[in-house]
Amino acid sequence: MSGQHCFIGLGSNIGDGLGIIRQALEALAQNNAINVLRVSSMYCTAAWGRPDQPDFTNAVAEITTTLSGQQLLQSLLQLELELGRTRDTGHWGPRLIDLDLLTYADEQISSPELTVPHPRMHERAFVLVPLLELESEFEIPGLGSAREWQKKLQKQLIQRIN
Repeated sequence: MSGQHCFIGLGSNIGDGLGIIRQALEALAQNNAINVLRVSSMYCTAAWGRPDQPDFTNAVAEITTTLSGQQLLQSLLQLELELGRTRDTGHWGPRLIDLDLLTYADEQISSPELTVPHPRMHERAFVLVPLLELESEFEIPGLGSAREWQKKLQKQLIQRIN
């Protein structure tokens, strides 16, 4: 499938994180407009923003899609709902599944509904470490080298779990 090259962040800290991320990846692969190319290893990371919650399981998926950025975002939000995510835990609270559109091609989009690259991806080891596993020389559109940003995050603990 041709289309736009994108990266999606996946995370979970309620229940079986590995299992729910695998379910999300299977569901993405079932979407005819999305082609899952590669998936990083799974990582365990401390909760970000609100540390008073369980650790997260995180990964990054590389995809191509024929969907627009807005359509892809809506597909990710719908998949979160289908997998059982609720949004009643507050900002940065625990979640069964979190699907973040990290990048959409090399585009920089800023609208009320969608901002890519993800506005905080360069501040999060749980995004950059698995992303760099897939694409070791990744350049974040408008921000530069993901590797240089990752070097600034050495204090954020992240452990590969598979």
